[in-house]
Amino acid sequence: MVATKPKISFEECRRKRLEENKKRMEALNLPQLSQSLRNSSSPNSTPMKQSKPRTVEKQMVVVRRSSRVANMPAPVYREVVVDRVAVPRRIYKRRDPINLVYASAEAREYAIEKAEQLQSTLEPHYPTLGLPVHFCKTSLPKNDGVMTLVNEDGKEFPTIYLARKTGLSGGWKGFSVAHELTDGDAVVFQLIKPTAMKVYIVRADGFDKSEEP
Repeated sequence: MVATKPKISFEECRRKRLEENKKRMEALNLPQLSQSLRNSSSPNSTPMKQSKPRTVEKQMVVVRRSSRVANMPAPVYREVVVDRVAVPRRIYKRRDPINLVYASAEAREYAIEKAEQLQSTLEPHYPTLGLPVHFCKTSLPKNDGVMTLVNEDGKEFPTIYLARKTGLSGGWKGFSVAHELTDGDAVVFQLIKPTAMKVYIVRADGFDKSEEP
């Protein structure tokens, strides 16, 4: 008969492994090394010295300028209020489009002929409106601004002149409504001041009246 070895319990096996590990650590002198490391690390270690923030020294220095402007006085800046170009608003009664009358070809020719006759009688030292674009570029201001229109009765109507578009904007519609300009009417502009023009209106319906006996 073969005798069976008694089974080793888990706790017994664990205890033997701990003893073997302890003997190996003592053989390698590990406990003494760990203790010496603990003693070497002093709890009262000096804290790190904090560095002071660097202060930038400010100095007054002469601004570098070119020799061309070095001797010139320094510019003085001030706030300037720039007003927008505006004209007073007027309220005009809008005409009914149903009652609009379109001029005939004969009436148009009549108005243009009378306008050319009127233009020829104006004083020569005042430039008049021939071709609108050419007139605007040669005789009117280069920038946008207020252009005053003066009718034949001397009444003034402020409008906005747009230099880039070479035409009148705000205020022109009110002028045309106030003077009841209709299809076929001819308008002659005479520049009397750098920012003012005299306006002469030749009615197309004058052709019908001239044909009356």
